[in-house]
Amino acid sequence: MTFHGKTDRTRTAYERVLRDFEAFLDADQGVDGPAAAEHRDCMAWVHRLRGTVAESTVATYAAYLHRFYAYMTQVGAFESNPMTLVVEEMDERINTDPTRREISVPEMREFVASVAHPLDRALLVTMLKTGIRVGELCNLDVQDLSIPVTRNALDVSIRPQLDGRGDALFVAADRAVGDVTEGERRTAANKRKRATVIPVDGELRRVLRRWLAIRPDPISRARPLFVSTSDNWGRRVTPHAVHHTVEIYASARGWHREGGGAEENVTPHYFRHFFTTHLRDRTGDRGIVKYLRGDVASDVIDTYTHDWGDRVRRTYEEHIYALA
Repeated sequence: MTFHGKTDRTRTAYERVLRDFEAFLDADQGVDGPAAAEHRDCMAWVHRLRGTVAESTVATYAAYLHRFYAYMTQVGAFESNPMTLVVEEMDERINTDPTRREISVPEMREFVASVAHPLDRALLVTMLKTGIRVGELCNLDVQDLSIPVTRNALDVSIRPQLDGRGDALFVAADRAVGDVTEGERRTAANKRKRATVIPVDGELRRVLRRWLAIRPDPISRARPLFVSTSDNWGRRVTPHAVHHTVEIYASARGWHREGGGAEENVTPHYFRHFFTTHLRDRTGDRGIVKYLRGDVASDVIDTYTHDWGDRVRRTYEEHIYALA
């Protein structure tokens, strides 16, 4: 999984599920490890999951175990995959488009108001006002941000893609796990199809300026925008750390429960959903929202890139919601 570029969070999720299955085999089934497990042992584990987590989560965990067995069978470590029949028999399915919790803009304002730490607030507000993915957030460098403090006060060369764009954020499309820039190995990937320039409004500019005023000196020569202020002082924040931060604040508000599915839990990806839903409803312009998300075909992106200075910024600034 590491060599295939999976994130720390994904690898941790797989290990947690597989360790749980291993412990279940030992304690409940009297089976000595996954290699000795049979179809009925796997079915019993799936049955135990039911009622403790959402149906979609049951399907996700079963898929993890199915992939594990498929790999071990393919490389010759195990003789067969006992999960094949289990998955075929299951009624639960992974919900790729879940009906998520509905949170209004006033409710989200109250949530943001509860976040006082400059780093945590900057992470949350950046995701909420730009719709970027958590990996894209972690990969941002100072040169990707063009606001007065980065253009004038910091000794940094702003990306040329931001020239003449005013206050804006550049999100690259060419970041992959394992890439090395300025001696730093990237631990997150950018999944957007094309690089995107996203406007920065006054509210986000103030939040980022406050963060930059107290930001520790980064260890990496790539000068990451967001670095840790705790155990990994000065090192680029990781998706796992951002997820953990969001979970803490969301749990305190009753928006996150251990074992809850995407329909219930507020995660960093929920902020992308929130951005998409509210900005699309306010603008009525799906094209601009898709451009900002970076997930449209090249011809559409080229249309909005050409018209960025007028239509994109004007539409964004007129309709983006306030979080304070």
